[in-house]
Amino acid sequence: MKVQRLNAKAIIILSVSHVLVDLTGTALPALLPFLKSALALNYTQVGAVIMTANLTSSIIQPCFGYLSDRMEFKWLLSASIAAIYVGFSLIGFAPSYLVLLLFVVVSGVGVAFYHPEAFKMMHYLSGLGKATGMGFFQVGGNLGMAFGPLFMTFAVQIAGLRGTMLFLIVGLPMVGVLLVSLKHLALSVRNGKGAEQGRDASASDTQRRGAWTSMSLLIAAVTLRSTAHMGLITFVPFYYISVLKGDALTAGKLVFVFLLGGALGTMLGAIIADRIGHKRYFCFSLACSVPLLLSFLYTAGMWVFLLLFITGAVLISSFSVTVVMGQTILRDRLGMASGLMLGFVIGVGGVGAGLLGVMADVWGILWVIRLIAFMPAVALLPALIMRYPGKVAPKLIPKPA
Repeated sequence: MKVQRLNAKAIIILSVSHVLVDLTGTALPALLPFLKSALALNYTQVGAVIMTANLTSSIIQPCFGYLSDRMEFKWLLSASIAAIYVGFSLIGFAPSYLVLLLFVVVSGVGVAFYHPEAFKMMHYLSGLGKATGMGFFQVGGNLGMAFGPLFMTFAVQIAGLRGTMLFLIVGLPMVGVLLVSLKHLALSVRNGKGAEQGRDASASDTQRRGAWTSMSLLIAAVTLRSTAHMGLITFVPFYYISVLKGDALTAGKLVFVFLLGGALGTMLGAIIADRIGHKRYFCFSLACSVPLLLSFLYTAGMWVFLLLFITGAVLISSFSVTVVMGQTILRDRLGMASGLMLGFVIGVGGVGAGLLGVMADVWGILWVIRLIAFMPAVALLPALIMRYPGKVAPKLIPKPA
């Protein structure tokens, strides 16, 4: 059987678009302190902004994944990025709280439309090296998340709140690139879909049976990993300030280091997972995250940055792998699987981080970091129990552009 190769040109185009999409995700929290002052918002309203962004961009993604599985939207990626950047660029011009929420909704819905469709396309573009191709794509998202706060700070320093318009200048060219590349992307996906259907033709009903049971166990495991992920992003800076007695400016850089480690780990982890098996690697990354997180509690000084970088590289490294696992389990519902493995679990992880905040108010930030350290261990239980039909991929050769 001829090995289907990675479609390098199409993957690069989608990966760059993913950088720009996720750039706005972490830029919004960085902008909130300035919006709070300009619009005289209270903390409840600030929390509602994040909740609105989370609901529209993450929680509802499976709904758009459902639509993506049943309809073909050739224009969807370019339209979704246009919505993301038009909505986000106008946030800095919002004259009132309600208008601010409206712009957040517009941007968030664009994000919710983009991800299931893009990850479904990546499934077909990645050939037999699903995790490797998905890893390239997800690295784009990780880099966007890592640099989002930095770009937002730069934009505000240049033009104040109206600096959000700089995001439009960055994002709209990508809309043009996707429109110009539409024919190439559609052809590449169609070729990948044909090869995929040929391989799946021999799949028996027995292999498909119990898919939702396996998917439920995978969702449980990934939700716990996501809660640990979001919890670290949210509370590590506070831990550094209140427990390690560090300064606020340095604490802000810890999140960047953590996400940068995640970007590197995502790519390396995807390549390894395609060679040793997706489920095996997912369990390995969860198991290794526990001692790293426990060690973090006994680290100080510059070692905090190094250990947090390594922790991010290990914990986040299975991100693209679990998307592939979800798509493999629900192979007839790729959009739905992508929405569940991305938006839903990330959204629930964000809710979990909110609950951790309540616990931090009651028991203290140190107790919360300790709790986060054991979450990957709990996630390991459903990950080990679930049945997974994936196989190790053969050696892959990227397809010339």
